[in-house]
Amino acid sequence: MKIQAPPGMRDLYPDDMRLQNWLFDAWRSVSRDFGFVEYDGPIFEYLELYTLKSGEGIAGELFNFQDRGGRSFAIRPEMTPTLARMVAARANALPRPIKWFSIPRLCRAEKPQRGRLREFFQWNIDTLGHDDMLADAEVIAALCEFYRRLGVTPEQVAIRFNSRALASAVLSRAGMPESQVDRAFAAIDRYDAASPEEFSRRWQEAPRAAASAGSAASSAKDNPAANEPPAAEKSAEPLARFVSTERVLELLKSGLDACAASVPDDPAVAQLRELTGLLSAFGVSEYCRFDLGIVRGLAYYTGPVFEATATAGNLRALAGGGRYDNLTALLDGPRVTGVGFGMGDAPNIEFLRDLGGLPTLTDGLTAFVIETEESAWTDALGVLTRLRRAGIAADCSYRRAALGKQLKTASSRAARFAVLVGGEFRATGSVDVKCLQTGTQRRILLEALLSDPGGTLASLSSTG
Repeated sequence: MKIQAPPGMRDLYPDDMRLQNWLFDAWRSVSRDFGFVEYDGPIFEYLELYTLKSGEGIAGELFNFQDRGGRSFAIRPEMTPTLARMVAARANALPRPIKWFSIPRLCRAEKPQRGRLREFFQWNIDTLGHDDMLADAEVIAALCEFYRRLGVTPEQVAIRFNSRALASAVLSRAGMPESQVDRAFAAIDRYDAASPEEFSRRWQEAPRAAASAGSAASSAKDNPAANEPPAAEKSAEPLARFVSTERVLELLKSGLDACAASVPDDPAVAQLRELTGLLSAFGVSEYCRFDLGIVRGLAYYTGPVFEATATAGNLRALAGGGRYDNLTALLDGPRVTGVGFGMGDAPNIEFLRDLGGLPTLTDGLTAFVIETEESAWTDALGVLTRLRRAGIAADCSYRRAALGKQLKTASSRAARFAVLVGGEFRATGSVDVKCLQTGTQRRILLEALLSDPGGTLASLSSTG
């Protein structure tokens, strides 16, 4: 019986893992350089952790189950709720600001497509306990720095930012009823990528606006009909017309100055002006642009939101995040404000592949040990062990073969050097080290090689 990986899941063969680890190393490097420290949490949580902020309907989008005690759990689909739970548990003991990052494995029960899988890894950076726009600007700057280090230019990727508060004010001023703004956000978030039929379905299924994520969950539980829009509002046509009108599209695409003119007294305008200035101070403004159409679909965002998007191709969002100021309070902890983003591995690997920006990766072997005569096999294993104990990545062939074949094996493993062990090793303690890139070969005392492996091998590789 042939069994394949489940749909939307991946088998990560060694070539795939090298690429994954390269991406993870880039994520960790940027995180640590910006002063963030790593954390992690459980692979599954109580289902209530997700329904608390998103309502009971979210359960259908998760892989959830009951244990033998009848308790309901869900495999984590995102990291922010876990982060909020952990911070709420120790909020009074954690020094501020809390700057954490993680690279969790996540699962979502959705239809697999290019760059969007059911199982994936995600880079999360979050700053909690700091209200100033400096925190927002810094996490956006970290996102920009990741792309800058990989050689991705502002012409290839854009970090589009907005404020949900500002978007709400502009939509209300343009005629959208306040009771429908949250539903409008959920629909507008997918408007560009949806057909009219899909847009209509999303509008009809979108939950009614609630005062908070917690009250949304509570009303859904106590009164399921509360999530049903009135019959007159079930049609998506009014919102579709609203979003499609030239006036609103201009508002959605206009600059901050135009939006400020539309709602001059809204405090979100001053907040975004401050954010824009800080992004300039961080030296990343060329990557960033204001876009009132960025609203993010998740209801727990309370302030500025942002997305990284490819400027060409079919991959929509490469990363997304924003400010959330009420999550810890929902978990019976003190209110700790936060801002952060998540970046999935799958869409970004596809994006970099389209740009030709993925590196050529190898096993990373430094040395491949070869015995040059049958009697030296035991000595070769001893040399191999001593190289490994000295921190040199080394391997050998399990099969005895002629020197030429073993050198080919060493090259196929992308080893930098071949260490040849023969009768002279037992006599003098010497080995022949051959640079497989230049062809240079030199006889060296093993003790000298082990005392300064980096310097010895560097001098050999630089000798033409």
